[in-house]
Amino acid sequence: MMAKKKQKKRTKVDAKTLAKKQREISVAEFFQKNRHLLGFDNKKKALLTTIKEAVDNSLDACEEAGILPEINVEIIDMNKKQGMKKEISEQQTTLVTEEIKEEDSGSKDRFRVIIEDNGPGIVKKQIPKIFAKLLYGSKFHTLKMSRGQQGIGISAAVLYGQLTTGRPTRIMSKTDAKSKANYYELKVDTRTNEPNIMAEKTVEWNKEHGIRIEIDLEATYQKAGQSVDNYLKQTAVVNPHVTLIYTSPDAEQRVFPRVIEDVPEETREIRPHPYGVEVGMLMEMLGTTEARTLQSFLMKDFSRVGAGTAKNICENAGLLPKVKPKKVTREMTEKLNKGIQKTRISSPPTDCIAPIGAEELEKGLKKEIKAEFYTSITRPPAVYRGNPFIVEAGIAFGGEQNSENSVRLLRFANRVPLLYQQNSCATAQSVMKTNWRSYGLSQSRNSLPIGPATIVIHIASVWVPFTSESKEAIAHYPEIIKEIKLALQECGRKLASYVNKKKRIVAEGKKRDYIETYIPHVAEALKGLLGLNEKDEKNIQGMLKSLLEKQRGKLEQIKVEASEFDESYALADTEEE
Repeated sequence: MMAKKKQKKRTKVDAKTLAKKQREISVAEFFQKNRHLLGFDNKKKALLTTIKEAVDNSLDACEEAGILPEINVEIIDMNKKQGMKKEISEQQTTLVTEEIKEEDSGSKDRFRVIIEDNGPGIVKKQIPKIFAKLLYGSKFHTLKMSRGQQGIGISAAVLYGQLTTGRPTRIMSKTDAKSKANYYELKVDTRTNEPNIMAEKTVEWNKEHGIRIEIDLEATYQKAGQSVDNYLKQTAVVNPHVTLIYTSPDAEQRVFPRVIEDVPEETREIRPHPYGVEVGMLMEMLGTTEARTLQSFLMKDFSRVGAGTAKNICENAGLLPKVKPKKVTREMTEKLNKGIQKTRISSPPTDCIAPIGAEELEKGLKKEIKAEFYTSITRPPAVYRGNPFIVEAGIAFGGEQNSENSVRLLRFANRVPLLYQQNSCATAQSVMKTNWRSYGLSQSRNSLPIGPATIVIHIASVWVPFTSESKEAIAHYPEIIKEIKLALQECGRKLASYVNKKKRIVAEGKKRDYIETYIPHVAEALKGLLGLNEKDEKNIQGMLKSLLEKQRGKLEQIKVEASEFDESYALADTEEE
């Protein structure tokens, strides 16, 4: 029998000793140790996340400035580029004047990511904070549709680059044609979450305005699956107004041209809707408002609240409309919140959202996916937790797509592709719970349907409810799931109509072939029975074929439409070449 191990006596520590170990943790320091929360948990994903964050920022900036975006994305494999000197010139606008050192060439999986846009640029004093300070941005406190939300993305990419390579990120920004570009080399000071400026100067740049970013990082590149290539292709589908020029690490260049010449409609910032405000937030708003009375507070600080609605809220809450907001206690705030829920208030305005549009979404699908049938739908605006949102859906069926595998599901939020955590996303769950057998596709229980199709789902909102900071999946709000299913059902009915027509075409074709086989025999039999000559026999054959032609009906129309699809693709391919 083994002897019982003697337990070591613990040393008692007082509160003062413990207090000496406690210190403040900066946001940058936290994400330095928890970078997986931001989408940097492996090298393959890190490359995609870096490019995604930079491209999203470029698209937002161009659209806010009313500029049709043209974005260059380049990935350089630094292991293949040793000894190459980079310098700024009119012909070659690479930022750094340095050689890739021997130590870099010996490092595996090291890449340089370069993103350049034609946006409005960033003013000089804002450049360090935007790129080298986490949780700094202009979109967190505004309620209008945008790709960025938290002020983390691009600064997190800068942080990841410096952690894995030790190199600063290089940024060049130009705001107008007459001035020089501002050039910075930046790192994030993780202890203070403040920018660490390594270099700063003005340089010549042969461009009217825009931003250019260079980040060196450890990463893994692949072409298929959850890759940069697929991300850019999907971005082109839901952003048909964008031109993307992509150069891969293999020096292969691909251009995704725009198919529409209009910038999306400008979105307007809205105030919070009363239904989406909780008690704690309501107390904070009451403490900081400039309104002098409770009634004016409700009218000025919320959307869709007029004088009559504000009075009804106060009445339902049992509060006086003229009470001063700063004198409202917690108990009174509870009553006010209940009064809001009892009052009928109009849905929030939707000019804060810019959906793709059914016609534009269909153009994007036709540009990137060769199919024989397309349909798309934009649902009317809906609300979750007081936040307005719009669901759009589209289906591309047939063509070159595989009929034996599950359909391809493309998920988007505010025009941004979502490539990870598909099964955790509300969009995928909505597709799985839709009965696709009714629409001509086979499906096992609680799974994606099987067939030659691509399903697209886009959610546009002032605040997309992502399940994590990495923005990879949408939370399961009942209101959102309901709207997705309604959009899918509407697209599904159009798909079922086309599939059924196609089945009728096949069935009719078989019948026609069968009848045409026996027409000569029927004519010959009638000739013998009625004592007709050979000329009459030919006339009978012609009459029978004429009757058969009249039954073609919609068959020929559908065949013509299908051929028109093929011709349009051939024309589009010719124009692109």
